[in-house]
Amino acid sequence: MDEHIAEAIGRPDLVRLDDRLLCLRFETMKVVSALAAVRRLLETGVIRRGDTLLDSSSGIYAYALALACHRHGLRCHIVGSTTVDRTLRTQLAVLGATFEQMEPCSDLKLDQKRRVARVREILAEHPGHHWMRQYHDAVHYLGYEPVAARLRQELGRERTPGAHPPGERITLVGGVGSGASTGALAHYLRAAGADVRLVGVQPFGSVTFGSEHVEDPEIIIAGIGSSIPFGNVRHAAYDVVHWTAFDAALSGSVELLRRHAVFAGLSSGAAHLAARWERALDPERTVVFVAADTGHRYADSVFARHAEAVPLEQLAPREVTGQDQLALPWCRMSWDRAPAPAQAVAAE
Repeated sequence: MDEHIAEAIGRPDLVRLDDRLLCLRFETMKVVSALAAVRRLLETGVIRRGDTLLDSSSGIYAYALALACHRHGLRCHIVGSTTVDRTLRTQLAVLGATFEQMEPCSDLKLDQKRRVARVREILAEHPGHHWMRQYHDAVHYLGYEPVAARLRQELGRERTPGAHPPGERITLVGGVGSGASTGALAHYLRAAGADVRLVGVQPFGSVTFGSEHVEDPEIIIAGIGSSIPFGNVRHAAYDVVHWTAFDAALSGSVELLRRHAVFAGLSSGAAHLAARWERALDPERTVVFVAADTGHRYADSVFARHAEAVPLEQLAPREVTGQDQLALPWCRMSWDRAPAPAQAVAAE
């Protein structure tokens, strides 16, 4: 039995979509990393009950950190993106978290930079607050270790006598974001001996893998891209990168619901699109993609536009060998575990 609802919310479901395509579906993925991070900080004495934890968020991490603080008797303050909706703001208030939202801004890149600047102002005013630094502190990797162990265990049960264990040849696909989820899952799976091919999904306009010069007129998908360098992204862990525009991700999300009844967010749709493509490239691998959250906050912006979705069989990525070749709506590049582009290296 769980001691707190956060533990249940953070536990993912592993859903088989077909013989070699699996969805690792979370209700709210970052609860996993926030809970484990807060627990470790308490255990090591970095923070104590009653302290105030502070961070910037575009939505999911705000809820995750508020739940972790509620679980452990801590105060929570969030500097939120312009994209944070009324429902989430209400939840945060009832959970006891304080929240301040950036002024409306059509440029989500500028919004992200303004949030970080505001966090620094708050720290100057309240030096006793602890900045969680979800984008940079590797403590956020810890929560994914049991998820990786469960994934390998579940796949290992399906071993056919004489065949290669499906839990040992995995293509893992997911939004890169802060770097913690896909990076950590691949790290722990590889440490356990699995052959993991890691595929990162990015929006156009993100600095993380060098697409900041290509703008998507619709939106930079909140949560999986960035306008600033993130220290938690371990670029040398990734084998392949997919860039998807809003329209392509919308098609992936709608098809995921229509064909498999999985109601998940826009980043999940982008991962679904990329995962189906990777599945066709190697018949020897089990492909697992990460669905980070549910589709509720995308009900109007994505799912109400389901008639615009293009059948996935009609979509294919443009194969590129360099970022100068990137173009909407979908590109794929072999990253080959290369280091970070110079502009994506986080300052110490």
